[in-house]
Amino acid sequence: MSTDAEDWAAAALGHRFRDPALLAEALTHGSMGQPDYQRLEFLGDRVLALATAERLYQGGEELAAMARRLAALVDRGRCAAVARALGAASHIRVDRGARAAGVHGQDNVLADVCEALIGALYLDGGWAAASGFIARAWAGQAEAGDAAGHPKNRLQEWAAARGFRLPAYEVVAREGPDHAPRFRVLLSVTGQQPVEAIGTSKAEAERAAAEALLKRLGL
Repeated sequence: MSTDAEDWAAAALGHRFRDPALLAEALTHGSMGQPDYQRLEFLGDRVLALATAERLYQGGEELAAMARRLAALVDRGRCAAVARALGAASHIRVDRGARAAGVHGQDNVLADVCEALIGALYLDGGWAAASGFIARAWAGQAEAGDAAGHPKNRLQEWAAARGFRLPAYEVVAREGPDHAPRFRVLLSVTGQQPVEAIGTSKAEAERAAAEALLKRLGL
């Protein structure tokens, strides 16, 4: 792991890694043909959810409100926004072709790296390092606005207010190479013609589909 990346992590994450190999793994894309961030992303996703749930619980909110805000706060789009705000893209290790294609700047990759960094923080510095970073990084996001304004949440609330079943999202196609995938998602809502949308991640495609249907509904 380069000294530059270690210095960046110390400043951006508030933690200097005792085991730089964990940081290197969290920043390594599958195109490199080396151990990549996927296992750490799996762990970090759970650490993020627990830390966020604990904070919401301590805030004394009602159960339904906690569930809605948890879904919004751990959303893949928010993780990507956090990684982008930290400047993580320039430190992600991808091969030459993937870098030329801009893979390191894609939302799905940035979201994965964000969660992998949380997993690495947890393993290297324990709960305090991971939860402390989450509290700081997520405090910089417009939590209330995003929770209410995310297209999927707005569409879900619209459907619930009419007694409809929850909107259903289905991946109908996955195209492109592994390092630059494109997902086609079909969105179905009671009483409406289905909507299709494409994104570089499942979350991005789902958001685009929800936005398209909200626009059709005039919302």
